[in-house]
Amino acid sequence: MLSRLRSTVRPSVTACRWAHTKEKGKPLMLNPRTNKGMAFSLQERQILGIQGLLPPKIETQDNQAMRFQQNLQKMTDPLQKYIYLMGIQERNERLFYRVLMEDIEDLMPIVYTPTVGLACTHYGHIFRRPKGLFISIMDRGHVRSILDNWPETDVAAVVVTDGERILGLGDLGVYGMGIPVGKLCLYTACGGIRPEKCLPVCIDVGTDNETLLQDPFYMGLYQKRDRSQLYDDLIDEFMEAIVEKYGQDTLIQFEDFGNHNAFRLIKKYREKYCTFNDDIQGTAAVALAGLLAAQRAIGKPITEHNVLFLGAGEAALGIAGLITMAMMEAGMSQEDARKRVWLYDKHGLLVQDRPQGTDGNQEAFVHPSPGEVSSFLDAVNVIKPTAIIGVSGAGRLFTHDVIKAMGSLNERPIIFALSNPTTKAECTAEDAYTLTEGRCLFASGSPFDSVTLANGRVLTPGQGNNAYIFPGVALAVILSGVRHISDTVFLEAAKCLAEEVTDQEMTEGRLYPPLSNIREVSIRMAIKVVEYVYAKGMAFRYPEPLDKDKFVRSTIWNTNYDSLVPDIYEWPGVSHTPLKK
Repeated sequence: MLSRLRSTVRPSVTACRWAHTKEKGKPLMLNPRTNKGMAFSLQERQILGIQGLLPPKIETQDNQAMRFQQNLQKMTDPLQKYIYLMGIQERNERLFYRVLMEDIEDLMPIVYTPTVGLACTHYGHIFRRPKGLFISIMDRGHVRSILDNWPETDVAAVVVTDGERILGLGDLGVYGMGIPVGKLCLYTACGGIRPEKCLPVCIDVGTDNETLLQDPFYMGLYQKRDRSQLYDDLIDEFMEAIVEKYGQDTLIQFEDFGNHNAFRLIKKYREKYCTFNDDIQGTAAVALAGLLAAQRAIGKPITEHNVLFLGAGEAALGIAGLITMAMMEAGMSQEDARKRVWLYDKHGLLVQDRPQGTDGNQEAFVHPSPGEVSSFLDAVNVIKPTAIIGVSGAGRLFTHDVIKAMGSLNERPIIFALSNPTTKAECTAEDAYTLTEGRCLFASGSPFDSVTLANGRVLTPGQGNNAYIFPGVALAVILSGVRHISDTVFLEAAKCLAEEVTDQEMTEGRLYPPLSNIREVSIRMAIKVVEYVYAKGMAFRYPEPLDKDKFVRSTIWNTNYDSLVPDIYEWPGVSHTPLKK
């Protein structure tokens, strides 16, 4: 596996890179940025004062990667694999990314969803070494000095969470730090963004999770969430401190904030900072990409689809808004586009004058009642959607009856069970395929195995994973100096992703390219987004690169070890003795 993938994911190196370091001796080996394990050359060992601190053998990175790969294959428990992989990251950063990139399809579910959710719930129990920056509400007035404690001075991307809505698991407080760490691993593995330019942050304002407040291993403040003005003041101070220290074009990604804060904060900051919310905009782009790919298989334009959501929170509203934009780009009016999108939450269908009411973020998709609807199955039968999209985080609510109803209403029903982790998915791939006799177009947020139908046909479900979107978008934004990220950027990214699915992959059941190709997909997306933002006047980095492909690819970080010895060279023809007269 290693040798087969290496040629596709490791860029060629034509010359040795020197990395200047003032460190010597043991500190070099304790720093994951400079540690090479037994791959330090003999010259490096002698010059840098580590000769004798390692066994005599000088290993290649290939050999190191093979060792870790074999150790991982011996493990069956996903949480143990997570702990082992994070241990590699803590000791040898380049080797960690080498192993991750060369087996991304198997290891992404470990460092990201679904296993990262399990890791977050056990965060205080599996804790080894702190990663990222923790800022508590007790630090108000001192956020800048905390940022000054971070060892890297050139940060280009920040992923921040307050831990209130981690995946579909709810309020995990500071245990949610696993999410920014995991996201930024994919910034590097998929987008090629240098790891030292990435900063994971957890904002601790307390937790309303009673179990954590009684947990002796919990690592955050033992207090209820502060929902006062102090919360807003802390977030304001954080945003100001980030741009003051790292620059106005520093990308700040909001992650897993509660619904009530997610929409409010993105509206508050989107015109002032270079920021986006992945749960709203990233999820929207990956879901829309799946729909755009599905329309190729069905032969029906997006303007002819009726979409019914299970869930009406930030993910549902983000997807609904981007679908509306796509329909408008195809020629529909905003009013007509919104009429084709329906949302169903725990209180029922979003309709006018319902007893539970709706919030301001939902108003655009509140419709007159279509008739008697007392269950999601009723909603399917009354609205007759061509696509159902689950983002409720409430588990198996696409029942057998719902799936069968979609199959009877549509020749090729679209069924997206996007909630994470796997236990929260609205249905399984096996149920979706078997109950529709293999006719449905299925995607999920977490991975499912291939399904073999009774007739022997094998279908491989696509994973509607945000990792297809945010690394490529982030790379493009960072390289082009975008100051404010428009929703049109995510619309462009969705179209790029849909184009990456081949006809052969679609016959296999996929609506997304294989995860094994995700780095090249992310780079090509970044190239197209860079072209787009320069064409639309959104870019602020000049001069504009003429060859966008070459420009983007020249920045991609790779996992090859740098030489840590000084750049030693001769001065040919130079004399060090006085010249004779």
